[in-house]
Amino acid sequence: MTPTALSAIDAFLQHLDAREFAFETRRVRGTFLTEYLEHAQNAAGTTAPLGAAELMELPRAHAWLEDAAAGRTRRRNTLSGPNARSAAASDRVRLVTYNVFADYLGTPWRLDVPPNTTGEHLGPEEADELVHRLSVERRGATAPVAARTAALAALVAETGRTVAELAPLHTDDVQLGHRPPRILLAAKLTHNLSAPTVRILRRWMRQRAGIIASALQGTDPGHLWIPTQPGRPRGEQPAPPGLAPAAVRTLHSAHRRLVLDLLGRPVRPGALRGDQDS
Repeated sequence: MTPTALSAIDAFLQHLDAREFAFETRRVRGTFLTEYLEHAQNAAGTTAPLGAAELMELPRAHAWLEDAAAGRTRRRNTLSGPNARSAAASDRVRLVTYNVFADYLGTPWRLDVPPNTTGEHLGPEEADELVHRLSVERRGATAPVAARTAALAALVAETGRTVAELAPLHTDDVQLGHRPPRILLAAKLTHNLSAPTVRILRRWMRQRAGIIASALQGTDPGHLWIPTQPGRPRGEQPAPPGLAPAAVRTLHSAHRRLVLDLLGRPVRPGALRGDQDS
């Protein structure tokens, strides 16, 4: 029996979950595929379920993308008004979403995806690739700085939260021994963590434990993100690492320097969150 488009989308999102794709990747894919299906149903003028292969036919895809680019599929207002054109980054992610879903279904059509030249927003695959590179390539950074930067980037990409929102976290908020591993965010919202993010966080926790043991003789203030070197002197001696949390500007600066070394272009941490105005 030919699957319906709705059941195929559900199965696809379960497939991404089983393969441990980040939450934001699954969220973006689900958002745009649901938008596509609703657009196709409205254009057909019927509530009868569409088949998965029917949904992927190119005329339907082109009509959806044209309306989306013109802002006609938008569900909420923007600073430029409700009828503003869609952001180029959003249009690009829609194209990629269509293609990866087509790969999953085995349908024959694919859409051309323009290169990402600005880096203002990264698609889910691009965000995953950057986080992976941050976790395995140090370049000019020390091991603790590289591990901290990769861990923070992984959480930004996975949770969709900003650096400023993640900066106040404590070690008790990161429950890697829980099944499934999870993190407690602002207002104690619980967010489950994927296996790649857990591995990256564990690497930072090992580096952090070494800093605490050396600088504070094992007395742990509990801040998740700590400086990796002594702070500026505020008396006769500089403050040891770990006594106070790392400043948001420090976390941003480390990310900017390391990404610039890796990619040759700046990519701010917020780009890992995707286009939040979509």
